[in-house]
This record gives sequence, structure tokens and C-alpha cells, in this order.
Amino acid sequence: MTDWTPTRAEGEKRLAAFTPRMGRRYANGRNTDHGSGAHKAVSVLSPYIRRRLVLESDVVAAALAAHGPEAAEKFVQEVIWRGYFKGWLERRPHVWDSYVTGLDADLATLDRDRRLRRDVVRAMAGQTGLACFDAWASELVDTGYLHNHARMWFASIWIFTLQLPWRLGADFFYRHLLDGDAASNTLGWRWVAGLHTRGKPYPADALNITTFTAGRFTPRRSDLAEVTEGLEASEPDGLPSVLPLRVFTPPQPGRPTALLITDEDCRVEDFNLQTLDIRTAATLATSHLRSPLPVSDLVSGFEAGALADTAMRSGVASVALRADDPDSLAAWAADAGATQIVTPYVTRGPLYDWLGQAAPSLAKHGMTLCEWRRDWDAAIWPHSTAGFFKVKKNIPHILDQVVPG
Repeated sequence: MTDWTPTRAEGEKRLAAFTPRMGRRYANGRNTDHGSGAHKAVSVLSPYIRRRLVLESDVVAAALAAHGPEAAEKFVQEVIWRGYFKGWLERRPHVWDSYVTGLDADLATLDRDRRLRRDVVRAMAGQTGLACFDAWASELVDTGYLHNHARMWFASIWIFTLQLPWRLGADFFYRHLLDGDAASNTLGWRWVAGLHTRGKPYPADALNITTFTAGRFTPRRSDLAEVTEGLEASEPDGLPSVLPLRVFTPPQPGRPTALLITDEDCRVEDFNLQTLDIRTAATLATSHLRSPLPVSDLVSGFEAGALADTAMRSGVASVALRADDPDSLAAWAADAGATQIVTPYVTRGPLYDWLGQAAPSLAKHGMTLCEWRRDWDAAIWPHSTAGFFKVKKNIPHILDQVVPG
């Protein structure tokens, strides 16, 4: 089992250790899944990057400094993919809303359909009889991590071979992945299903699995469905229109402030706290919002550790809150005499939805929700309107804006 220490110091230690392998070694070895405990060709930094215990800009800067832009190209692109997905979902929030309502419907069907429930339980328990899939299911539950290539194979088999609802698979991932992110998880599953790049589903191929698991698994062609079309018929009207990025309110210096720390961004010390009249601070536990079903103890434990580490580094005494009753947020801040709640930018996902539920109570108390948005996001998101190619061709310009020197 992987030992995950959810602190900034541990993340930066792992970053330093992997930096020598961010160049051609990464490009040549990144596609091979060597299995649990043997992920040496990839950084395994994603749980830290997901919470910004380690910053994307620092990771990219380390890769470029050590290897140069040509050798580090593949690594840099993979880091930017996460920012692209976040920006894409920011521009098409209806896709997240559709996932949430669709998941509720799928879970209701699961309650009624005994056969479907049996098949889903077997898949999640790693009891399908397909060795590779079952191993990945067990690794996910036991460690909170899967190699990116294994994630694509798993999703493809779930959707096309086992013919299970894709949202239930995405929910299974989201409940167990330490790096689980609303944008990357939802859009990754949609991409495999042929809904993101419409009409181009990702097929799990037996030879590909044999090759890129270094022979650990050798499925037969007949074990896997032949994928000839995706699920685009489920969205006959295509993708929703691209919307402008939402307008957010920045913090107002000198105003009585409640500082809210979430695992959206565990580096609040990067922002200018000295200009704020901080009356109270709190960490907000939100992992349970990922799903109506129970979320992995590994995920909630990592979140708790990351929040505690962030609170300590902020230098501001804080209390621990949990995102249950949305009205409690305004009450906490108002009790301390604050008139604004300040937090790093909250992207589309469960926490954003919960804050939306809290909005009437915030307004009633005269409370303003203010956010900081990082330069990394501001540089990538304007290009996240279509496929990744538009972002890819702008990478030199993006890096000029966000990577020092």
C-alpha cells in the first residue's frame, strides 16, 4: 500500500525526487503500468497537485529547468491537461450539472434493478473474472491511485465490455481516487465514452494492455468488446455552448474577514493575507460531497491531513468545519464579526454546488464570498473552449505568463 503523507513538505520532497525523471525517461516510460507499488515512470504527484500542496507552475518550472522544453514536452503537456479540463468545465458548467442529475438517476435505477446492482457490485469488488480489470479495481480501493493508462482501460471495459452506466463508474473513481477532481474525472470518463471528443471513444485493446503492462496481463481479444461507436446518441443535441468564465469577487483589503480553507487549494499562504482583517479562519471538510455514496476513508483522511497542514502553515488559528448544513457557513463567519469570506477560487464541482446552496444565507447576513484566482488558471482557461489542441499550441505563450525566468 502506498504511504501518502498529505503535507506540502512531502509533496515538495516527491517533486524533487522525481525531477530527474521528468524528461525523456518520462516520455519513454509514462505509458507503462507496472502495477501497485511500482509506479516509478510516473510522478504520482497528482494527489498533491490536485490540492495545490504542490503547484503546477512549480512542477513545470522544475521540468523545464532540469530538461529543457524539448525533452520535458510530454511531462509539461500532461500537467497542463489538468488545467485544460478544469477550464473546459468552467466554460461548460452544464456538463457537470448533467453528470450530477444523471448519477442520481443511475443510482435510483441501481436500487430498482437487481441484476444491474449485482453486476456493478462485482465490478467494484474486482470479481468480474477479467484479471486486469479486477486487479485495477482492487488497486484503486486499496491505494487510492491508478496509473493513467489503467484508468482509461478500466473505464473502457466498464462502459463497453461490461456495459455498465458510465456515471456509476465515474462515481466509483471519484469516491476512491486521492487525486479525484470533478473536471478531470468527469471529462476523462466522457472522453473514453466518446462524449468529450464526440464520436471517438477509447477502446481497451488486448494487445495494448499486454504491451503496456509489460506482460503482467494478457487478455484475449475475445475478452474485450469491439468498440465501433461511443455513447454520443445519449446526447443527441451535442455539447452545450461555451460560456464566458464566471465573474468572481476578489477580497477587499481591510474588511473584516473569515478565511476559509478547503482542499481546492492548500497553499493559502501564497496569497496576501497581511492585507486582510482576519477575524476567524476555518478548514472545511468536503470530501463527502463527492458522491451520495460513502467516500473512501483514504480520500477523507488525505483531505483531513492536507487541511491540518494548510491551517498550520497559514499561521492563523482555525476551527474545523464540515460541509453539511449550508446555512452554517454564514453563521460561522457572522459570529466572528466578518463581512466577507475569503477563499481560493472554487471550480465547478461539489463544493461549488454546496456554496451555491449557502448563497441565500450569505446574502441574508450581508456576507460576500470572495475568491483568489491563480495566474495558472487565468492563463489556461481562456483557451479551454474546444479540444486540447487549442491549449497545446498556446503552451509557449502560457508558460511565458506563469513560469518564472
